[in-house]
Amino acid sequence: MSAVLLIEDDDRIRLSLAMALEDEGYQTHAVATAEEGLEMQRRQPADAVLVDLMLPGMDGFECIRQLRRTDDVPVIVVSARDDTHDIVAGLEAGADDYVVKPVAVKELAARLRALRRRGRTASATAPGVTTMTFGDLEIRPEAGEVRLHGEPVAVTRTEFRLLCELAEHAGQVLSRQQLLSRVWEYEIGDERLVDVHVGRLRHKIEDSAGKPKHLVTVRGLGYKLQP
Repeated sequence: MSAVLLIEDDDRIRLSLAMALEDEGYQTHAVATAEEGLEMQRRQPADAVLVDLMLPGMDGFECIRQLRRTDDVPVIVVSARDDTHDIVAGLEAGADDYVVKPVAVKELAARLRALRRRGRTASATAPGVTTMTFGDLEIRPEAGEVRLHGEPVAVTRTEFRLLCELAEHAGQVLSRQQLLSRVWEYEIGDERLVDVHVGRLRHKIEDSAGKPKHLVTVRGLGYKLQP
């Protein structure tokens, strides 16, 4: 059984979603505010966090940012706000995925299972590979480490999985749909997930995110990782 932290201020939604997740086999802790959620995660870390964006007091965006300062726990935004700006802002804050209300619990459970699989070490996808080097960038799949100029780089589990996937196909262009399938395990999905995660990675592994030399875009085709 996996533990899930649900941060949702609507009492009806919080109760019904928590009960539905329990029925799916998840141990669920549900709170109404970001402040309660952050404290709960510090005291009793969950395996995944579900965050509404419109919360009283601290909003969901800031909640995710604060989580990401110390925790790489998988985060899914669960919100009624479905416009591009809010979705991208939630992902840029550090979320791994998002679902729009009303929530289909079976779909949410499937995404949680995919997140759990992605959280496993990348050694399963790159057996025997200890270090992959791209100039000043080093990726160590078995150790779960990324280094730039010899210094450790903090990445989320999804960012690490994405980086390893690109590294395993170094110099080869992978389309957004290929990356959605291989990293998020979605046969059909929102390509913004890929674009935002690539953008986040560039800020971490490039000397200049605006002029990337490792993680480059091939216009009209997708992305590739190069020395």
